[in-house]
Formats: sequence, structure tokens, C-alpha cells
Amino acid sequence: MILRFCTRTVVRNILSFNSVVPKLFLLALPTQPVPTLQHTCERYLILLEPFVEVDELKRTKQLVQEFLKPGGVGEKLQKGLEKKALNTDNWVSLTTDYLDNRLPVVAYSNISGSFPRMDFRDKRGQISETVPVDYLGGKPLCMNQYSQLLSSCRIPGLEMDSVVFHGKTSYPSRYITLAYNSQFFMVDVYNSDGTPLTVHQLCVQLERICSSSLETSTEPVGILTSLNRDSWSKCYDRLIQDKPNKEALSAIQRSICVVCLDKAMPQVPDDMYSRGNVLQMMHGGGSQWNSANRWFDKSVQFIIGEDGAFGNNISHSCADGTIGMTLTDYVSASIKKLEIIESPTVPLPTPQKLHFNITADIKKAIEEAKQSIDKIVQDLDFSILSFSHYGKNFLKANKMSPDPFIQMAIQLAYYRVHLQHCASYEAASMRLFRQGRVGEIPSTSSASVAFVMAFNDPNKKNTEKVDLLRKAIEVHKWNTSMEISGQTVFGHFLGLQHQATEKNIPMPDIFTDASFDKVFDYRLATSQVQSKSGCLPCACPYQRKTYDICYTLLKDDMAFVLSAFKTNTENNSEELKKAVEDALLDMRTIL
Repeated sequence: MILRFCTRTVVRNILSFNSVVPKLFLLALPTQPVPTLQHTCERYLILLEPFVEVDELKRTKQLVQEFLKPGGVGEKLQKGLEKKALNTDNWVSLTTDYLDNRLPVVAYSNISGSFPRMDFRDKRGQISETVPVDYLGGKPLCMNQYSQLLSSCRIPGLEMDSVVFHGKTSYPSRYITLAYNSQFFMVDVYNSDGTPLTVHQLCVQLERICSSSLETSTEPVGILTSLNRDSWSKCYDRLIQDKPNKEALSAIQRSICVVCLDKAMPQVPDDMYSRGNVLQMMHGGGSQWNSANRWFDKSVQFIIGEDGAFGNNISHSCADGTIGMTLTDYVSASIKKLEIIESPTVPLPTPQKLHFNITADIKKAIEEAKQSIDKIVQDLDFSILSFSHYGKNFLKANKMSPDPFIQMAIQLAYYRVHLQHCASYEAASMRLFRQGRVGEIPSTSSASVAFVMAFNDPNKKNTEKVDLLRKAIEVHKWNTSMEISGQTVFGHFLGLQHQATEKNIPMPDIFTDASFDKVFDYRLATSQVQSKSGCLPCACPYQRKTYDICYTLLKDDMAFVLSAFKTNTENNSEELKKAVEDALLDMRTIL
């Protein structure tokens, strides 16, 4: 009953969010500019400095000069990209939309949020305020992703996936998909007069499902969405040849969201709950637990466990982490407010169970998906650092810019663990521009390397260390300003590479040079995602040799979620977590 009560309040508040998404400011926002070729190449050479020797840098400078020659291949690609920019809302988003990645969306693409353990018995109500327009530095941000967050779904394709946004149609969805015991149900959440169902009405519908869908021998079709994209695409094409299957798949895709009612996971000590909850939100725990009680292609899944587990899983192809966290905070705040509404006595339609006709080859694919997801579950490792020694207030009091300070701590921690510097980036919101998504701020610089080396040198005075730290922070702030203003190095080069591919031009030497990978083959992917509700932002490495670090930075404390793959024996999330904590404490001593 506690589980069902929380679920119905969550659903009510998703509907509330769906009705108050702010108006879009697409027409008022500028399009993202194409940086000049000269500027990008100059910055590229600066970014190279920490990673290459003098001779290699000299060779790369020659390649850059060749690329910049008037009338050369660089100018040709630049003109093609500028022409594309004139005819699209955002030329960068076209090349970085995650849809051509053929790895499973579980772990490699989807992102999630992990709430503190909930006491569902005391959480009621809905919220009626609107979602305010986001601003950065007094400038409005693109709100388009909010309209794409609900009633959307990723569709598997053989070489590239696609995304459908049913919320923008003339007949938007009026139901959610409920996942329970690895079965799927369509649950209407609006009355015939267009008003949302009350909490009591939703409870009646959930009771119907929970009492009628005890565990059965039904094949867990949802686990197919955890396969690599090419395998899932082939299964999908076979499934839609059958009319009932096609209708069931369409029903899930068109629904507002998926709400997953999970069975309880194995009990762990309270101090291990956060880590266990993060894993449950990210992948469901494996084929024996809740991984089949998912539709990983869906834009938003809210996950509620019998044991108080609560969080979400979001398709990165539909929205970025900051957008998902806004929805998460909205729902969390809504649960804490009391709602008392007398329910009408009108009869409610029975929730419709979705049926699939499973052939022998699909059944075989399901077994393969079970093995695949179990390997991911075994391979993926998370470590969580709750750092309560200081936060933004302390850093600001010492005239340190908080986010760049954290980035330098991460740089120091990585060096202490691996005894080398690495290519790294911090995710940046590009929503100052129309249809903007995510940019990449270079975190490793000559200044950050100088600070790290000096900090570990016992012969250096604290005053010198502080001076180098401030210089590294200023460089990171400048790189951040460049990225969010559209002067992106990685995005620009990626756009030029796409131009070469589209026009069948041989890839220029500047992109095949060994130096290129040293700057952009990232070993550290980091992002700051703020939460008002105590929700932990979670993401996974996009490749096996990379760490991912998500963090929230509050007034007096911080939280870090670090992830790595165990099969890469060089990386260890627990060891890096300890190094981050030590770096933060050690850096405090010099302030």
C-alpha cells in the first residue's frame, strides 16, 4: 500500500509538470555560431601543450598550417559547415545527439537520479506553480528540452536510432505505461472531461493492476531494450511485423512516461543504501531482479521500489541531466505537499495490459539480453563520496570560484592515482542557443598541470601553490566562457569531420594525427548537476577506459558519484573517490 500510495502521488505530479512546461523561447534565442577556423586551431594547439613533446607539437603545428591554407581542405569544410548552420537550428546538436552510438543505452547513454530513501506514508499532494524559464547570466536559456521530456521515446535503427516526440502532436498522450512484474499496462491518467485523475482514482487503478498481475511466465520483453542497439534494432524489426506487437510497442512509445514498480532488492546496511539505489536506478540490478521491469528507450522512467527505493532513468537522447533534474526536483517537492481532493464517482476504464506474441527467435534474443545485462551489472562500479567538510560558502569566502576549484581537485586526485595527466572535460549547457544541448569544457590545461605538479612538490611554498591554483582556475573559467558562448573546439572539429564524411572528402591529416586523440580521447568525464531535493545525479562512462564523475556542490557540503568499469583494471572508482576526498582536504590547508 505504501508503494502504491507513492506511485499515485508521483503520477499526479508528473501530470502537473506536463501541464506547466514553460513556453519556448526558440525564436528569440540566437543560433549557435560556427567559430572561425583560425580561432579553433589556435585553441587546439594550446590544448595540446600538456600532452605532447616539443617535436610532436612542432609536427602538429605544421599539419594545422596546412589545414588553414587559403583554398585548402579546411576552408572548404568550414564553408560547408557555415552553410549547414544557416539552414539548421543548431549544427552542433546534429552531430552530437547520441543516436549513432551502437552500445547499449543502459550504462553507456542513459542517465539517472537517485533519491534518498523515502518514507512514502507521509508524502502526498501536488504542486500547481509553473516551471520558471531558466536563465544564465541574465539571458534566457532554450526550454525546448522540457517539451521533449515527456511523451517521447527512442526508436532503434540499424545504423542510427531516431526519437519520436508525441507530446507535440495534435492529440497528446492521456496515459502512462506502468511496468509491474516485467509486464506493461496502459493506465489512463485523465478523465473524459480532460481533468487529471485524483490521487484516489489513481490508487484504484494501481490496485487493479497489482491484484491482477501476479508473477507469471510472461516473457520479459522489456529486457530487449538493454541490448546493444544493432541487436535490439533487428529484434524490433521482427516484432513490428506482428500487428499486436506493433500496437503494444506504439502504446509504450506514445505514453507520457513509464512508472516502474520494482520488487525489493536484497537488503544492505544503511550506509550502503545510496550506492545500491544508484545501481538500481541505472540498470535494475540484473535479469533476476528489476532489469526487465524497464523500457530503457523511454524518455523518462520513474522507479519506485517496495523497500523505499526511488529515482528515475532518463534517455540522454531526449534530454540532458539538468533538465531531468528539474523534473526530479519538481516531483520530489510535489510529494511533500498535501492534497485533498474528493474523487468523482464516475467509473474508470480498466487498465489495459499490453500483450506480445513471442517467436522462438525473439525468445532467444531475450535470453541473450539477460546475459548481456548481467554482464553490465557485474562490470559497472559506483562509489559515492559525501563530503561535509566545506562547500561553496567556504570557497567563496576564500575568493575561489567553486566549480573550477572542484575541477582542479579532480585533476589532482587523478594524477595521484595514475601518476599521469589525462584528457578530461566538464559538461557545459549550450542552452543559450536555440536547440542547444551539451558542450565540453576542456579541464586539463598547462595551468592545471603546473598546479598539480607544484602541489605535490614538498619544496614549493603554499603561497606559490595558491598562486598556481588561482591561475588554473582562471584558465578553466575562460575555457568555460568560450564553450558556453559557442566557441567550441571539440564540437567545431566534430562538425568539420562530419562535413568531410558527407562530402566524401578524405579525412584531413589534422584529424588522423596521433596528437588529436591525446586531447580528445577523454579519460575523465565530469559534470556538475545541481539538485534541490537531495537527489544524486548518476551517469556512467561512455567508454570502458573512462571515469565518469557527477557532483553536486551546495553551500556547506558536496556529493560525488564516481563510476568506472571493473574490466578496465587500470581504473578504480573507490580509489579515485578517496583521492578526491584527500585532494579537497589537502587543498583546504593552503587557503
